[in-house]
Amino acid sequence: MVKQTLYYLTLFVMVISNCAAQTDERQSERDQMVKRQIKGRGIKDPQVLNAMKKIPRHYFVPEEYQKKAYYDHPLPIGFGQTISQPYIVALMTELLNLSHDDKVLEIGTGSGYQAAILTEVAAEVYTIEIISQLYQKTTHLFQKLKLPVQTKSGDGYYGWPQHAPYDAIIVTCAAEFVPPALITQLKPGGKICIPVGPPFKVQNLLLITKIDEERIETEVITQVVFVPLTRKP
Repeated sequence: MVKQTLYYLTLFVMVISNCAAQTDERQSERDQMVKRQIKGRGIKDPQVLNAMKKIPRHYFVPEEYQKKAYYDHPLPIGFGQTISQPYIVALMTELLNLSHDDKVLEIGTGSGYQAAILTEVAAEVYTIEIISQLYQKTTHLFQKLKLPVQTKSGDGYYGWPQHAPYDAIIVTCAAEFVPPALITQLKPGGKICIPVGPPFKVQNLLLITKIDEERIETEVITQVVFVPLTRKP
């Protein structure tokens, strides 16, 4: 009886050790991702770097792409959509210059990874997804992970006026022009980070600062390729 008890105790310790090793292995991947892909390419905000180290990207990647979860490129998530390259997620987050008191709106929930990162650097995160299957899947994931994200199924072109004004707005799909409703729902002094350009071609990543109710400033940050902003017919 004692030998049997010792056997199962040893087996239990081995299982726990293996689980811990797997967790540490993925943490190591995140650490290397941040060191090489993100910090190594100029991202400096400590909040953003810590968020990218903390949030497990593999939770937001389909099973068939798990081995590539920390690679330096986007990955398919179904329905013609992608999870963005880690560096681009970090860059867009840093550009918003967020504080822990800020309210942020995301257009294009997708996998949920960008919104999850935002929960580490902002007070309130709201996100809109037009593809109902993705909305349901990602809302369930946020609940499972106990992430404080408010989700909505709908057309992000019109923003989410019920919770406006926002300190920052991030758009994770390419629009052919900046939706006017997003400018309206932004606080004076607030920022919008949005890719603008034709679908499936090179686009400009813009950083827009709202000076006041009548003026904005626009800066071209870099060139990107995002999936297009989907609209309801």
